[in-house]
Amino acid sequence: MSATKSKTNLSQIVLEDMSFYAYHGCFAEEQSIGTHFLCTVTMNTDISHAQQSDNIAHTINYLEAYQCIKKEFETPSHLLEHVAWLIAQRLLQNFSSLDSVQVKVSKLNPPLGGQLGAVSVTLCCKQNALATPPTNKK
Repeated sequence: MSATKSKTNLSQIVLEDMSFYAYHGCFAEEQSIGTHFLCTVTMNTDISHAQQSDNIAHTINYLEAYQCIKKEFETPSHLLEHVAWLIAQRLLQNFSSLDSVQVKVSKLNPPLGGQLGAVSVTLCCKQNALATPPTNKK
């Protein structure tokens, strides 16, 4: 299948509103007490072979993708931006058939001194753009 044809057959596989309890945040309380997070991941890939074959080997295995995402929530990070980046990189590395991913990470009821349902970061990464994040120099 040519690269041009593959690009025209891209579809989205979406894992929506995955719920995690994790220890991400800049404040000591967030890192020790933890809080609730939601994550939605959109994976862009060619599913034409799978829709004809009805074979899980021809698509992204949802369970394997979920396990990749869950793994990144198990390691504390300070920033949602970093969590989203780690998830995107892991998915792109583990699933070479992905063209791109979009990762939305939401922290529910963040401690910002007021009523706020959530704060979210949405990150988009393409397969050919795997990179190391810049280091934070203080």
